[in-house]
Amino acid sequence: MEETSHRAVAIRDGLGVGVAVGLAGLAFGAAAVTAGMSIAQACVLSLLAFTGASQFALAGAVGAGGDLAASAAGALLLGGRNTLYGLRLAGLLRANGPRRLVVAQGVIDETAAVALAQPNPAAARAGFTATFAALYVTWNLTTLGGAVGTSFLGDPRVLGLDAVGPATFLALLWPRLTRSAELRWLAAGGAAIALAATPFLPPGVPVLLSAVAVLVVMVR
Repeated sequence: MEETSHRAVAIRDGLGVGVAVGLAGLAFGAAAVTAGMSIAQACVLSLLAFTGASQFALAGAVGAGGDLAASAAGALLLGGRNTLYGLRLAGLLRANGPRRLVVAQGVIDETAAVALAQPNPAAARAGFTATFAALYVTWNLTTLGGAVGTSFLGDPRVLGLDAVGPATFLALLWPRLTRSAELRWLAAGGAAIALAATPFLPPGVPVLLSAVAVLVVMVR
């Protein structure tokens, strides 16, 4: 009975987190079109990449004129943290065979947070599934809505929508920054490196160089 109660709470929390965070897809859809992507490109990126920070980074680099290789490399760098989540969640989720591909698509910040917060493996799996389903559906629907809506505005930059992507990206990071002084120093170091490199290097490359700040922390 207690296990059923834990699963119900996990599902409730997962649905709430998924829908709330998924609404940020509106901002990504707007940012992607503002950066010069088509509606179809924005939607396919959400369907296949499905990791908000990486998607915003890619759209921002493309919008700044960066080449696709550098932009994709920066996005992959940010998305690499999901591999660490996967290692931590493997024992809880116990996915086997082809199901592992579906589960891997859903390993992101929010699903990992909800799953790891549960008191037992059954609740963890229920929370993961609920968060993934709610967030994936909401994120993709709102990406489409944001992209279509922005495409009817003419030049989105006239309305200042080019600032939507960076602002939303900062909003996604802010809760983490407020909880950890080390992360604030890390973010400041990465930003300083990227700003210093921006006048001299092509768009997208400064983001890659900012990872040096992470290496310094790891070495320390």
